[in-house]
Amino acid sequence: MELCATTLDVNMTISSDILEIQGFDISPEFTYPLFFLLLFVYFSLLFSNIGVLVLIITEKSLHQPMYILFCNLSVNDLIGNTVLLPQLMAHIISTERFITYNQCVIQAFHSHTFGSASHMILVIMAIDRYVAICHPLRYSSIMTTKTVFWLSATAWGVSLVLVSVLIGLTVRLSRCRSVIQNAYCDNASLFKLSCEDVSINNIYGLFFTVLLFSCSIGGIAATYFRIALICWIKKNKELNNRALQTCASHLVLYLIMLWSGFLTIILHRFPNYPDLRKIAYILFHVVPANLNPIIYGMQTRSLRDKIIQILQRKLSPT
Repeated sequence: MELCATTLDVNMTISSDILEIQGFDISPEFTYPLFFLLLFVYFSLLFSNIGVLVLIITEKSLHQPMYILFCNLSVNDLIGNTVLLPQLMAHIISTERFITYNQCVIQAFHSHTFGSASHMILVIMAIDRYVAICHPLRYSSIMTTKTVFWLSATAWGVSLVLVSVLIGLTVRLSRCRSVIQNAYCDNASLFKLSCEDVSINNIYGLFFTVLLFSCSIGGIAATYFRIALICWIKKNKELNNRALQTCASHLVLYLIMLWSGFLTIILHRFPNYPDLRKIAYILFHVVPANLNPIIYGMQTRSLRDKIIQILQRKLSPT
């Protein structure tokens, strides 16, 4: 009987483009408080990241490699969270949680691009900090505008190619189910809709994850080891303070993103904790995106001074 049922599942194909999202099981009294909390988080994310983007673009003194790279991070945060949060909020207050298959694929594509691009951009920012601290006299000749744009394009290009293959392998599968066992669409939730053999998806997904985390962790570890080594050899107080000021914010953001990403991947292997996995993935999107402008604004003197000057101009009586 089990063999017959399995064969039936494999042969059954669903042609409907409408999918149901499982979402969160939320008590009615917590529905609107959670909705308004996410709404506040989303608007604060928009305000802070757009504000920093406008400030960096309009202030010529901030047209430096570090701030151009930070613009990449803000743009990535805005895209990744705009694809996720509005629909998540709509599903929280709605009794019907439906999404088309194409919308689900787009959401999964942008979600994975957000994660991979975040890692790539932070690695490039670590390289920028390494050159600035370890080779200060050659910094302007190494980190030219052309180099920064080339590095940024590489980060986005590699992320888009890797994620395109990841999602492409899933889109080719037929579907025998129509319920997304998640609060959002991601690659794993999509290929779990199929009754076909998904070994290739699992192998490439593992390759994608190992490659991304190896390059990310390896790049960050190598640059920070070199920075720490230079600081230890030279024993220069000014150099050490500059390294701490510019690297602390970057390292904090990277560790937050790294561990929230690890938690999401690990929890996908434990189906008994579905709500915890959903929360971890949302935190992976939301927490770094809200902390990026705050931490960099507080740690980076030029950006902090510009923000203070603008606030003083706005608040001072005319």
